Amino acid sequence: MADKKRVLIIEDEEAIRNMLAYALTKEGFEVRSAADGADGMRQALASPTDLVLLDLMLPDANGFDLCRTLSVEHKIPIIMITARSEMVDKVLGMELGADDYITKPFDIREVIVRIRAIFRRIDQISETKEARTEKWLRLGPHLSIAREEREVWLREEKIALTHKEYELLLYLAEHSRRVFTRAELLDKVWGFDFPGDTRTVDIHVQRLRKKLDAPHVASIIETVFGVGYRLAAGVKG
Repeated sequence: MADKKRVLIIEDEEAIRNMLAYALTKEGFEVRSAADGADGMRQALASPTDLVLLDLMLPDANGFDLCRTLSVEHKIPIIMITARSEMVDKVLGMELGADDYITKPFDIREVIVRIRAIFRRIDQISETKEARTEKWLRLGPHLSIAREEREVWLREEKIALTHKEYELLLYLAEHSRRVFTRAELLDKVWGFDFPGDTRTVDIHVQRLRKKLDAPHVASIIETVFGVGYRLAAGVKG
C-alpha cells in the first residue's frame, strides 16, 4: 500500500482548520494542523511534509513570507487559502512559489481535487525522472540541474528557485527542442484544472530569466513570438 501523503494545514480559524483536517483524513491523507505561522513552520520542518494548505492572513506571520520560505528553501508545494480575492494577491502568491490559490468560502471537494491534482503532477514528474538515468541534466557549460536534489546550479552557485520555477525549467529542459504554448505549459506543469491564466506562465518565465541569465550564460528561455516558449537553441548540452 502506498504511503499516505502528508498534508499540513496552517489556518487560524478553528472551524475551517477542523473541517479541512476531518475531510482530508477521511480522504486518506495524513494530516497535521497549526493555528499560527510559528507553529506551522515548526511542524513543516520537524517532519516530512508533502503539501501545505496555507492561510495568508495569520495572527503572527505574513503568509506570503511563509510561502516563500517553504517553497524556495524547502521545496514544499503550497496551496494558499485566503479570504482575499484581489488578483494582485494571487499573482504575488504565484511569484513567491504557491502552486495553487483558493479563495474563501470554498467547497471542500474543490480543495481535495486541487490537492490530488498537485500530487498527481508530482508523481508524473517523479516517474519521468526515474525513467531517466542521468543524475545531472546539463544546460550548456555553466548551468546544471541536479535531479535527485531538485537543485539548479549556475557555475558554482546554487540558485534558489521556487517549487514551480524548478518544475517549469526541468520540463522545458527535458523537452528542449519543442516549443510550448502558454496553455500547454499550464497543463503540463501546473495541471489542467489550475485556475490561473497564461500570465502565470509569463511571470514564472520572467523570474527564471532574472535568476538564471548572467553575462556568461545566454538567455535560457526563448520566446517564440505568437506561439510560446522553449529552451533557447544551443543551451541544452
